[in-house]
Amino acid sequence: MSKKTFNPTDWQPTEPNKIESQKSHNSDALSPSPLGEGSGVRSDLELIVNRIESTSTDIASNYADWRDLGFALADALGESGRNYYHRLSRFYPSYSQSETDKQYSACLASHGHGVTIKTLYHLAKSAGVSVSIPQLPKTNSGFLSPNGESTRRGIEVEAKSPIPQNGEMEEMGNQEKQLPAFPKEIFETLPGLLQAITSNADSPEDADLLLLGSLTVFSACMPNVYGVYGQHEVFPNLFLFVTAKASAGKGRLSLCRRLVEPIHQMMRQQCKAEQEEYKLKLTQYNASSDKAHEEKPEEPPLRTLIIPANNSATGLFQLLKENNEKGLIFETEGDTLAQTFKSEHGNYSDGFRKAFHHETISYNRRKDREFVELASPQLSALLSGTPKQVSSLIPNAENGLFSRFMFYFMNLRPIWKDVFAGDDEQPLEHKFDVYGKEFLGFNLFLRQQLGRFRFAFSSSQQKAFNAYFEQTQLQYLELCGDDYVGSIRRLGLIAFRLAMIMTALRIIDTGEVASVLVCTDTDFNTVMEMVKVLVLHAAYIFELLPNDTATPKPLNHKRQLLDALPAEFDRQTYLAVAKNLNIPDKTAEKQITRFVNAGLLVRQSHGSYSKTTSK
Repeated sequence: MSKKTFNPTDWQPTEPNKIESQKSHNSDALSPSPLGEGSGVRSDLELIVNRIESTSTDIASNYADWRDLGFALADALGESGRNYYHRLSRFYPSYSQSETDKQYSACLASHGHGVTIKTLYHLAKSAGVSVSIPQLPKTNSGFLSPNGESTRRGIEVEAKSPIPQNGEMEEMGNQEKQLPAFPKEIFETLPGLLQAITSNADSPEDADLLLLGSLTVFSACMPNVYGVYGQHEVFPNLFLFVTAKASAGKGRLSLCRRLVEPIHQMMRQQCKAEQEEYKLKLTQYNASSDKAHEEKPEEPPLRTLIIPANNSATGLFQLLKENNEKGLIFETEGDTLAQTFKSEHGNYSDGFRKAFHHETISYNRRKDREFVELASPQLSALLSGTPKQVSSLIPNAENGLFSRFMFYFMNLRPIWKDVFAGDDEQPLEHKFDVYGKEFLGFNLFLRQQLGRFRFAFSSSQQKAFNAYFEQTQLQYLELCGDDYVGSIRRLGLIAFRLAMIMTALRIIDTGEVASVLVCTDTDFNTVMEMVKVLVLHAAYIFELLPNDTATPKPLNHKRQLLDALPAEFDRQTYLAVAKNLNIPDKTAEKQITRFVNAGLLVRQSHGSYSKTTSK
């Protein structure tokens, strides 16, 4: 394999300033009310768990504390405390879903030995997490008094969502549902530039947002990098939709645009210079008295990286054509694209879907009576918006556009963030401008190469990849039906592209690039861990979307049954769970068998089952 060296001048990634998190140890803090006293007690626990999650704190680093944490939740909440146990256990470096399930089931069976919920508060406080619950007075005023003191004692308050009306997509879906974030371990082994970018995150979800946003914008700016997937040539381009209720934090995606803004501005400046030269030549041509022997200057292309979503179909395709069939749509309001698709001349949804697979797009330029083809369009897209904006863009679950997107649903955390934390001398915008200049150097390096770089998995990675997606497709075919199979299959292509981008970014760290870029096991494992989370987020959004008919979408009783089952159970248990869900015994028995066949359950012995960890 031929070797080339990546060494652009002044390539020195700057280490971002580390923000030291300050932990409060207020000895006068109010203790939360014991569970069972008052209607707001569960919200008190949720608030404290949110604080723990926002700092990724492991409050039970040894087995005794971890066991007592399970006792505390089991005593206070019973089976409904299992989700909290997972949420609090996942910050342990060796966290295992199956082991955590098994431990919690043991805690439920032993009835706690007198350990109460106060143990959880003690463990949290010992780990430096505030357990105070500010009380809000009934006044509506939240402004500062003239002397600068707040007229409202409490700041952190539980977020309440309105009850969704019939026919409307819920803004937050099931309030008990907390979708997982990426494992924090993956951020320690990312390529250097991605590590620097995500180190600015202030929560696990924020880190996920910066990682996915960075990968998506980078996917539009990697010339000469390709791979072969399903016997077709594919490029790194990604579609991402981040959805959350207003004020949940998705606005941080705007920082990701700054990562490619230098490339965009470089292209715009080149376009401006070419336009000025064209105008000068055109003026000279028009002033010439001998036009018959002179060639009229040709208008230069409109060079740009970022293409506005609010565009006509012909306008979008023409911009792609003039930019070597490459571009990035970046819109922080998903409604912009949705409204464009609904307009008479702006419905380019068909071309949008084709661009995901680099399929040929044809259009007619009426002005010049010219038929134009895009042979292999390479379009990336990053959108964000509320769940209602998802359904506005993608009206039903059967729409082919759904399966082409990575979806990330941000949980709303009712935590007030310290808005004065960090470095006042270097705002985040400045840091991301620096990262953008670094990536510009890498982009220029790739552009200057005469050859192309083919990305590939190793043979062992290919086997693991196929095995995972074969099993996952089988499981979700059983859970969600045929309509979701397309999402699983395209998620395989998305995973391949994610690994392609990470492997290319490794060139920055190593300084060398070969004609064949083979994915490292580290990057392969990172991507597969991301996929396990992304498939859950996409399935959640899928369940919220309506059908393509006027008939209301039925509840997914299969998923309800599976979610309601404990980690280990017997026939009597699953029949009792099914009865609570109004599922007949015979139907439940058949469904349990299908779950086993799909790999969602394991039959340990006759009448005894356990959940797998791959759901």
